[in-house]
Amino acid sequence: MRKRFSDDFKFKVAVEALKNEETAVEIAARFEISTSLVSKWKNELLNNGSKVFSKKRGPKKVEPTNDPSYLLHEIGILKVERDFLAKKYEQMQLRKKEK
Repeated sequence: MRKRFSDDFKFKVAVEALKNEETAVEIAARFEISTSLVSKWKNELLNNGSKVFSKKRGPKKVEPTNDPSYLLHEIGILKVERDFLAKKYEQMQLRKKEK
């Protein structure tokens, strides 16, 4: 089965290769990968690295747990449930007193 590497790992190896402090063989030995992968990832970073800065920046996606409208909706649901349960509890207490 082929081993899969994370994007962070590939980036780390490619940056090490770009530093030119070690040979591809030394880097490959240190990260326990083949030298062809070191060269491949280095070339990918050189050829496609500019795309990292070309992404459009916009508003960050808000997670549902941080979205005020979502939280207000959840609060509304919880209030309805609480009111329903309180009403049922009172009805049960009245039935116990009648017996």
